[in-house]
Amino acid sequence: MAAVEKCDLLIVGSGSTAFAAALRARELGKSAMMIEERTVGGTCANRGCLPSKNLIEAARIIHECSHPRYPGLRGTALEFDFEELVAQKDALVASYRDKKYESLVGDGIRVERGHAEFVDARTVAIDGKRVTAAAILIATGSRPAIPAVPGLSEVPYLTSDLLSTEDALELKELPKSMLIVGGGYIALELGQMFRRFGTAVTIVECCSELLEMGYEPEVGPALRQMFEAEGIEVLTGATVEEVKAEGDGVTARVAVNGTILQRHVERLLVATGRRPNTDRLRLEAAGVAAGEHGQVLVDEYLRTSVSHIFAAGDVIGSEQHSQMATPVGAQDGAIAAHNALGMKPPRKVDHRVIPRAVFTDPPVATVGMTERQAVAAGHRCWCRALPLSLVPRAGAVHDTRGFIKMVADRDTGEVLGVTMVGRDAPEVIHEAAMALRFRATLQDFVDMIHVYPTMAEALKIAAIARFKDPARLSCCAA
Repeated sequence: MAAVEKCDLLIVGSGSTAFAAALRARELGKSAMMIEERTVGGTCANRGCLPSKNLIEAARIIHECSHPRYPGLRGTALEFDFEELVAQKDALVASYRDKKYESLVGDGIRVERGHAEFVDARTVAIDGKRVTAAAILIATGSRPAIPAVPGLSEVPYLTSDLLSTEDALELKELPKSMLIVGGGYIALELGQMFRRFGTAVTIVECCSELLEMGYEPEVGPALRQMFEAEGIEVLTGATVEEVKAEGDGVTARVAVNGTILQRHVERLLVATGRRPNTDRLRLEAAGVAAGEHGQVLVDEYLRTSVSHIFAAGDVIGSEQHSQMATPVGAQDGAIAAHNALGMKPPRKVDHRVIPRAVFTDPPVATVGMTERQAVAAGHRCWCRALPLSLVPRAGAVHDTRGFIKMVADRDTGEVLGVTMVGRDAPEVIHEAAMALRFRATLQDFVDMIHVYPTMAEALKIAAIARFKDPARLSCCAA
């Protein structure tokens, strides 16, 4: 096979991690080639963050029109065209992909289309062509994990790729009913979105509560109450025993506390997590080691078991305490390029402070340790969850749903983690993240002057609760 021109950094993938690496290579005066089998821009731009948040906001507007929070406002049904909403979402994604990804190609960065797999530790084959490079970065991201549900392979089902632009999997017609297998962040975001568009939604989660893993125990029950108030059926501690095609849809047998329920729906959505895209790369041909979940194993410099091959983004799973999130991959992509290209001194990854959010309504945001994690790490904890009814801004806008919880070391006062369920939580969490980055204490939050009235005051009020009753404060949390 004829070889294409060589490059300094060969990147398998073209998502946020890959582009961050390619741009850093160009800044360092090096050439980079990305290999992409699907659509340039990866999951976030084409199938995940961008399209989902676009349609989630549209659904929120529809819901708020018919459910006004203020006495004196009369609700009204807002007419909408789902197909037109999908079309504007596609146009937005195409524009974003052009501006933030495709327009950056050139001047030392190129994209080669096709399926990539390793031939050896220095060579990658791309649909019959071969590419060699002194340094290689694996940044192939992740894809929906499909559970072993009896009958699933014989019925049509959706995954989180249902929002894919220019993809045969894209959902363009609003279903009348939907059963969602899974109770994680993707299931919750899409489940509430479809319910607000008018779809009857059932969520089936095998754990005893929603968002049970890695979140404070108060989060799941709070969301469940809000979801059920909107007419979403939430089945926890439940498993889908079998699915089969019947009539115009799919029938699922669901086991809940020893009882078998039947649910017939128009569409089935599988949202049971994501898995790294490594199974078709032939990692073994390069000698690259992978973990039990398919993740590429890396050290703190993002180096794999082969010294000149690096990996970053979703493809490393939770290695080095990473998380499958676009901003994490983007940061690590630049670090991986720096190290792969031999820049000195080498940079280590730092995943100690990673804020994250679930874009339900109200949203969930968290950073740092949960109470359980802090105790497991050996801290003597002070922690408290406060209702948002104590936050003046929440009362002023008639939206007191949710709570804020702060976890701190009882002896030093250092804040170890913050969780918030409530209005503007994804924006508020960044103040908490910066505080954790610089190891701020409860007293630092108390002494910080906050704009009044804002939802960010919730942080100050939560910290004050360590020293006095937050229900007995004057305005501005004084």
